Amino acid sequence: MKSKNRLCCHPGAARLILFSALLLAVVGLSACQTQTPAPAPTMTPLTETPVAPTPTPEPPGGAVAPISGLPQASDGLGWWNNTVFYEVFVRSFYDANGDGIGDLNGLIAKLDYLNDGNPATTSDLGVTGLWLMPIMASPSYHGYDVTDYYQVNPAYGSNDDFKRLLAEAHRRGIRIVIDMVLNHTSNEHPWFLEAQKPASPRENWYIWASERPNYAGPWSQTVWHRLGDRYYYGIFWEGMPDLNYRNPEVVAEMDKIGAFWLQEMGVDGFRLDAARYLLENEQEQASTPETHQWWKRYDAAMKAIKPEALLVGEVWTGTKEVAEYVKNGELDMNFEFDLASTLVDTARTGFGMSVGTIQNFVWKSYPPNQFATFLTNHDQNRVMSVLGDDVAKARVAAALLLTAPGVPFLYYGEEIGMIGAKPDEQIRTPMQWADAENAGFSTGKPWIEVKPNYTTSNVATESAAPASLLTYYRTLIHLRNEHEALRVGDYTKLDAGNNKLYAFWRRSAQETVLVLIVLGDTPITDYRLMLEQSDLLGARAPVELLTQAPLSPLPLPQPAGGVSEYRPLAELAAQTAYIIRW
Repeated sequence: MKSKNRLCCHPGAARLILFSALLLAVVGLSACQTQTPAPAPTMTPLTETPVAPTPTPEPPGGAVAPISGLPQASDGLGWWNNTVFYEVFVRSFYDANGDGIGDLNGLIAKLDYLNDGNPATTSDLGVTGLWLMPIMASPSYHGYDVTDYYQVNPAYGSNDDFKRLLAEAHRRGIRIVIDMVLNHTSNEHPWFLEAQKPASPRENWYIWASERPNYAGPWSQTVWHRLGDRYYYGIFWEGMPDLNYRNPEVVAEMDKIGAFWLQEMGVDGFRLDAARYLLENEQEQASTPETHQWWKRYDAAMKAIKPEALLVGEVWTGTKEVAEYVKNGELDMNFEFDLASTLVDTARTGFGMSVGTIQNFVWKSYPPNQFATFLTNHDQNRVMSVLGDDVAKARVAAALLLTAPGVPFLYYGEEIGMIGAKPDEQIRTPMQWADAENAGFSTGKPWIEVKPNYTTSNVATESAAPASLLTYYRTLIHLRNEHEALRVGDYTKLDAGNNKLYAFWRRSAQETVLVLIVLGDTPITDYRLMLEQSDLLGARAPVELLTQAPLSPLPLPQPAGGVSEYRPLAELAAQTAYIIRW
């Protein structure tokens, strides 16, 4: 990173290969830091004084189909598998006090848009989980360089404001996970400032070398930064010095911070930034054995505090390496970057030759449904910009995401077609609430200018339009909430005989759903669904849930329950999804 105004915690994007699920990153071997960690000294608290942890009870849970109260577990899976998450950049969501910066009170004011707490209504988006990008004290606009882990960023509000947000969210059936940035602090953090002093007890909280080691980082970046007559390690940028997790005092402090947010503040879990870079082993700087061991220990520590806490990691690389963190019991889920890029590319091109192959590989790589799905996030060009501002393609992308296995995450504004391309600030612009001054985001001057398409792509306009992208997202999310097979069902790809049609089964203990997604911009008549074996016995009466189209009955199954040449509709409409329940 060259400027603290530009987040660079995710450079793996430049190296992401769409179909590299079997490829592991190769790193070199050489000498690393020259300093040997000193014995852990007795520490004196600096400016941060954590409040003593006290248990925070959650509202009582409720039924899952349809979801009411907080989402609960089903089919033996975690509560997150019954959840659709929504990623929020608080600075850009809604400004309640007119200073041009979004805040926690603004987010509270807009909770009913996300979920009004009544599963019988469909005017809300229907999400049941929020991921908040960093909300802790920080000198930067993005917050990924923390200066106080125990305090909410004053620009967003107070710790009490956050507790009120959590209570209001829980009352509506929404759980909240927050960004936890463990890999590094800000270079303005009091710990790092003290670490620079001679013989400081904080010195060994960071990684130092008397001479610059002769190697760069995983994407050829500078990782050793000069300060006086020595160097410190910071994998992302000089403003983000890495913490030394070989120091047990650092480990104990970060455990204490986790306990504070889980107990005193009451959060439901953490999104773990830059999870593959925690402990270096000389030039091996990503997904080291020590990093894997550390996360397994951290998961156990956090689960001991709050057994239902979700730990979802950002491990930005190919599926095979990403899945190891989950299969080994280190993290509950990781974000699936290979699958995300495939979903978006499939919607963009209208061809489905790869999506089923990649989805099938992902499905087999993880424990059932234990991966986080998305289209794009705060570090990538917005999906609507990637799709050329094409609403029909955006609908296909939404259907691919919200009918797929795994746990879906939406990026704020995705549901109304917000646009944005790098640099990072331009993909994190204010939420577009209305065709009004500042897009209805603030009565003051926004911290960054709103996008020009706010006059047509906004919540107020699209809420009143039955055929809008927002209405489509609402419909898909509510269907996912209401149907267990879409949330926790198994995945089986079907042969459709047409590479512009993506077809698959989702099957849970309670129901089976057939999903058909026409990817291209022309209707399809030449298709036949083929399945060698299934548990479908006898004739079924299918019901189409999304379009309410009348369907042909399923033919009598072949031996072993197989199905051949089934056509539920004579013609499938262009760029349209069908969700058929059996």
